[in-house]
Amino acid sequence: MQSSLNRQFLPGWATILLRIIVIAALPLTLVLINARFLMSDLYMKWEYNRPDFSPDPFGFTTEDRLTYGPLAQDYLFNDQGIEFLAKMKQRDGSPLYNERELSHMNDVKGVTQMLTRFGVVWLIAHAVAITVLAISPAARPKLYRSLVWGGIVTIGVILLGLIVTLTSFDWLFTEFHRLFFTGSTWLFPVSDTLIRLFPEQFWIDAFAIMFGGALLEAALIAGLAMMALRRQSPPSGKN
Repeated sequence: MQSSLNRQFLPGWATILLRIIVIAALPLTLVLINARFLMSDLYMKWEYNRPDFSPDPFGFTTEDRLTYGPLAQDYLFNDQGIEFLAKMKQRDGSPLYNERELSHMNDVKGVTQMLTRFGVVWLIAHAVAITVLAISPAARPKLYRSLVWGGIVTIGVILLGLIVTLTSFDWLFTEFHRLFFTGSTWLFPVSDTLIRLFPEQFWIDAFAIMFGGALLEAALIAGLAMMALRRQSPPSGKN
């Protein structure tokens, strides 16, 4: 009786669809989780305090960056308007951001909050697919196989991403901004606050950690799923 219920818990087409979701969604799931971690005070503190981090030729100290950087990040997630940044001053009393930078940060906030909403929906859908497969003992081995394949797909995608990051970062950075922003609104002189707070090295390190972390996480997930499969008796039927 119980065996029959396990077999009938999900129709075949639903199991296949859920497995595809588990496999295909894993790369972006890991990248989204890592990206959210990078948008944190912890990452900024680590990055700005690195002894070889790019110094600001225009005078920002590490303390300045640790003050202004997290505030720029806070703006992206709070419910305040651009006046949150517009009222900020440098130590000499001059505005921290010019009008072009404020306009860009307003756009960045819109993109960030849109991607956050998308990420939440994406993560929920992935979690639901995993949970539904995990509920049925008959479908559980298929979930483990899907996680193994998802890990393999993720490793392939992430290795490609790391190669692009290390060999063609300027192209990747440019295309990323062209995808979300109009024209050259995201380009600034090196003397502007946004470049002084977030120089190229900041983004190279962030992309490397985001992709590299996903690579390690995918390998761990695939390894644990393979171990779980070995502990189970071989399931009946086809994969």
